[in-house]
Amino acid sequence: MAGTGLGATATRSAGAVAEQPSPGFDGRAYARELTPSPGVYRMLAADASVLYVGKAKNLRKRVGSYFARPQMEPRIALMLSQVDRMEITVTRTESEALILECELIKSLKPHFNVLLRDSKGYPYLFLEAGAAFPRLRFHRGARTAKGRYFGPFPSTLSVRENLERIHKLFRLRQCEDSVFSHRSRPCLQYQIKRCSAPCVAYISAVDYAEDVRHAVMFLEGQSVAVVEELQQKMAAASTALAFENAARYRDEIGRIRQLQARQYVSGGERDADILACQLRDGWAVVQALFYREGMNQGSRHWLLKAPVGTPESAVLEAFLTQHYADLPAPHSVLISHPVDDIDWFAEGFSQRAGHRVELLCPQRGDRVRLIEQALRNAEIALAAHLGSESTQRSRWNALTELLDLDEAPRRVECFDISHTMGEGTVASCVVAGPEGAIKSLYRRFNIRGITGGDDYAAMRQVIERRFKRLQSEQAELPDVLLIDGGKGQVQQAVQALGELGVAGVLVVGVAKGPDRRAGWEELVFAESGQSKRPGTDSLGLLAIQAIRDEAHRFAITGHRARREKQRTISTLEEIVGVGARRRAALLKHFGGLSGVRAAGVEELCRVVGIERSLAERIYASLHE
Repeated sequence: MAGTGLGATATRSAGAVAEQPSPGFDGRAYARELTPSPGVYRMLAADASVLYVGKAKNLRKRVGSYFARPQMEPRIALMLSQVDRMEITVTRTESEALILECELIKSLKPHFNVLLRDSKGYPYLFLEAGAAFPRLRFHRGARTAKGRYFGPFPSTLSVRENLERIHKLFRLRQCEDSVFSHRSRPCLQYQIKRCSAPCVAYISAVDYAEDVRHAVMFLEGQSVAVVEELQQKMAAASTALAFENAARYRDEIGRIRQLQARQYVSGGERDADILACQLRDGWAVVQALFYREGMNQGSRHWLLKAPVGTPESAVLEAFLTQHYADLPAPHSVLISHPVDDIDWFAEGFSQRAGHRVELLCPQRGDRVRLIEQALRNAEIALAAHLGSESTQRSRWNALTELLDLDEAPRRVECFDISHTMGEGTVASCVVAGPEGAIKSLYRRFNIRGITGGDDYAAMRQVIERRFKRLQSEQAELPDVLLIDGGKGQVQQAVQALGELGVAGVLVVGVAKGPDRRAGWEELVFAESGQSKRPGTDSLGLLAIQAIRDEAHRFAITGHRARREKQRTISTLEEIVGVGARRRAALLKHFGGLSGVRAAGVEELCRVVGIERSLAERIYASLHE
């Protein structure tokens, strides 16, 4: 079987002439000694870096197939030309090989595997367990709390939409426990008919539990059964002449049926993922449409780097391997292009999910129309990316010309300082390249040991700390260093770099224009001492503005978090009798400092460890 699709980040581009395997490694001889058992193989370069990870039903045949080809695709030839040695891991079953391959790809990030770079986990709906009036809420992260999890959903928007539907239909509470336990009258959600106000006993625990049960049934796809129960209740209420209740049940039934009419999938698919791939100009988009219990749960797309010549089937194979490593596959997975050994994937997914999974590449019928829909969405997403990539490339070329560089910079770093009247000073470092922001390299620095509000000292400190770290790690230095500020900040940066012995970095200050108007910024060049005002029509300045604004956003976000933390801790720490444990109990009970401020003496007394005299002292201190 072909391993996970080739792609991503080869150091050299494949030419028209296929390169030959490394002369130092005899692949044919190595393959002859391998076992015919299933397992995973790793191709390594001379520097021990992993080039490629693949899986095989038969290791001997699969590895041997690479070196037995008289002619091979350029992308495979390029990879084999760099192979210095190979390693294998034998597994007991083919399914184990599928799982191990995914784990190794995620941990090793091989150069020639198509990598699904998606750091965020999927969001869920979470229903608390054990509470008299449980709350249904958004959840992302480890599923360790006791309760029911519904999902995963393709996006945060999809979760929010489902939450809104549940609140409209079944009126479950939305508020935090700290708010719920301290209300004396219903909130706005009750007034707009999104909550039944259990906080003030407008609904009994028994009736609320019934609404929760219906909400769970609805999320499990049993909306038809919910409607049938409501119809019986409506008939009973009508017979008992309780016409207001009967009308309420009728309206609820109408809302559910209206939702069903909009959401049910044509063609009868009830639990399926539809996956389609489009490729162009070295990029691939995998588009997914999600249907659960016959209802449309939304869509999502992934952007992947794939060298020219990578087939759609290889990209989909890589996606299937990595995407379903941590997620149970639905009953049906429909794909736009066939992959090798499709039954192997289906068997592995079935074992992992605990139910039968069919993996199909449909050729006719309603399922083909679903694939066509996904392909259209993938094409739109790919066109949008390539359009933005073209714009980014034009701006980057203009930046090169604006800064009078001989070649386009590979890496630009920008620094900004943020504080409020000298409080909570934070410096940011953002990094950009020809393809845009490199967020994995962003850094924040808490500035200490300087006079509050001294931006010059803050800039000098952050430059020293940043470049000392780069030097100690022997990391790549930026080609261009942008400083958010004028000549004073630029001078501090230049002095710091000089003391560290850093040379070859172009330092440019970005000073705000008259009245801080965008487009009128002045560029201050440290090397020549000259300045330049490119004007509002400069594409190069637009690139600088985008990087500078991102540095400002990143700095102010960190500053606000640090400032709020300092204020929260210091305000409570100043109160005699409130130590670390009581402070933590207060913040946890009321959900933050604002909740503590809003609480009265009686409410403060309900917190464990807070007696009345201390509660009065806390209240007085917070309301001086």
